[in-house]
Amino acid sequence: MIVHELSSFIKKASYGDLSEEAVKQLKIRLLDSIGTAIGAIEGEPVQAIRSMIDDFGGSEISTLIGGGRTTPDRAALYNSGLVRYLDFNDSYLAKGETCHPSDNIGAILAAGEMTGLGGKDFLTALAVAYQVQCRLSDEAPVRDKGFDHTTQGSYAVAAGVSKALDLDEEKTANAIAIAGTALNALRVTRTGALSNWKGLAYPHTAFGGTHAAFLAKYGITGPPAVFEGNKGFMDSIAGEFSIDWESENLERVTNTIIKKYNAEIHSQSSLEGIIELKEEHGFTAEEVDKVEIEIFDVAYHIIGGGEEGDKTIVRTKEEADHSLQYMVSAALLDGPVMPEQYKRERIEADDIQSLLQKVKVAPNQEYSGRFPDEMPVKLTVHLKDGNSHQIVKRDYEGFHTRPMSWETIIQKFEKLADPFTTADLREEIINTVQNFEERSVDQLTELLAKVERSS
Repeated sequence: MIVHELSSFIKKASYGDLSEEAVKQLKIRLLDSIGTAIGAIEGEPVQAIRSMIDDFGGSEISTLIGGGRTTPDRAALYNSGLVRYLDFNDSYLAKGETCHPSDNIGAILAAGEMTGLGGKDFLTALAVAYQVQCRLSDEAPVRDKGFDHTTQGSYAVAAGVSKALDLDEEKTANAIAIAGTALNALRVTRTGALSNWKGLAYPHTAFGGTHAAFLAKYGITGPPAVFEGNKGFMDSIAGEFSIDWESENLERVTNTIIKKYNAEIHSQSSLEGIIELKEEHGFTAEEVDKVEIEIFDVAYHIIGGGEEGDKTIVRTKEEADHSLQYMVSAALLDGPVMPEQYKRERIEADDIQSLLQKVKVAPNQEYSGRFPDEMPVKLTVHLKDGNSHQIVKRDYEGFHTRPMSWETIIQKFEKLADPFTTADLREEIINTVQNFEERSVDQLTELLAKVERSS
């Protein structure tokens, strides 16, 4: 059975399998995700989840960012919601799928705290989750079938949490089977009028995958033919695919990418390009008559107005950070796109609502063929005086061809965390993550509990 091959890979994985570069990139993504989580602590949807958890009460096992404790599965939900809410965490680009592997961090932290996990074992469990999610995205994309990328995430969460709990192969297989059977999500999450669920779909998967791992820990079994069986994942959703788990490594994290701007991942090269174009030629947004964007088909369909719906109707934060028209307009008007660009008053302002109607997006077949090895885009800005300016981009700072340095990640962390932390606390968090192989999950969560919940 495939699930047993996968569980064997998970059980055998060890810190010694990680290259020095993989360890570095895992720690960079951990700090990046902690920054996005702290920066989201006042977000209305995550505040609502926090209120629900507080009302429910329950065992105080796992720490919540910002203080308080709850059950591991609820901590996975809340902390993952914080990591995800701003839509500022990392991504992985496969030809037919895009995912956010750092979405697994909240779940593995919650489980790792319960088991007193050391830093090396945490990084190994996180590498396992990255590998499982990225490889399933490569070989078993589901977006064109109408399912969300969180579908593959269910296997990744269960894998990472099972590793953190040190489950044996059989219980790990059951955890994966339960999660993979139960958590098949619809792509309507990210099409049409977008709701809070866009940012909470994976946190819910983190909750469900963590819960599945604990069910397996206590002896509950799942369908062993979850992948290849009658009406299983292949038969019902993904189609036939093959991954030789015995030959897999733990290096996929080095192919993931980090966001420079607080915007949907496929927009990053466009935003860097429009900012560079404006800085080079000195025009203002008020001088712009029209912006033409030629981009790869995945970006066009998800954020440009293709198959996932009109992106010139922008009313909410969720719609704004998935509208290339809005994000490019924000960059033209305000410069680097950050959380401030998604406040209600900014979204509803006349200048940005008018400008986004002037942004035209079209797919470019050549660029589509170069994706995902590149993130190509051509931007042409036509000015009211008849002049025009053009730029072509292949990548951006944060793409795997131009990875972000520790210094840049620390700057991003500092900016996001500053309103909710002291300088001393930020320094402690940075030092803990940078030396995490010598630290423990408990030491990190103790620091995260000190985050202030209001600025």
